[in-house]
Amino acid sequence: MAARAADAWEAVGSSMSVQVLASEARRLNRAAGAPALPALFFLTDPARTPDPIASAAKLPRGAAVIYRHFGAPERFEVAAALSRICIKRGLFLLISADPALARKVGAAGVHWPEARARRRLGFELETMSAHSPAALSRAFALGMDAALLSPVFATRSASASGRSLGAARAGRWARAARLPVIALGGVNMQTARALRARGFAGLAAIEALA
Repeated sequence: MAARAADAWEAVGSSMSVQVLASEARRLNRAAGAPALPALFFLTDPARTPDPIASAAKLPRGAAVIYRHFGAPERFEVAAALSRICIKRGLFLLISADPALARKVGAAGVHWPEARARRRLGFELETMSAHSPAALSRAFALGMDAALLSPVFATRSASASGRSLGAARAGRWARAARLPVIALGGVNMQTARALRARGFAGLAAIEALA
């Protein structure tokens, strides 16, 4: 009984987190004037999002899912399942650094880690990770639709190097960028409100949306 109650409360908390982040993301998107761009991005992670398909099924229509498979042997099966969920729920599926897999499962596009980014390939939606103003400029030059700037806040992500940027500095970079910028890194229900009026076009998260 106690275990079932704990699971129920966890589900309620997860649903509330998704709703709050989606609302904050839409607020930023409207202020940035980027209605064609998803306002909310969910990034998968092998350790931190053990059931990405269930997480994707809870996202609001118009959100984006970035599937990061890191060479997992089951990547085609997971990508295909995510594609079906995204088509059914009106979500955008992006495959990280794997345009061949993106085409195979009919994904909307690709997402590029900063070190592996390449010029736009002609997908509906293409994004890139960025950790500096120079990377934001490169994302624009490569024709990306948006850049995911991180780490805005403290995060447990293995890809985050050094200290977090903080809302003020990250906001200055976002306002100076020549393409829409999505805030990533430590984004949750508590930190998201600090990003209002900072120049961001949306929010991205891992565990807060899992």
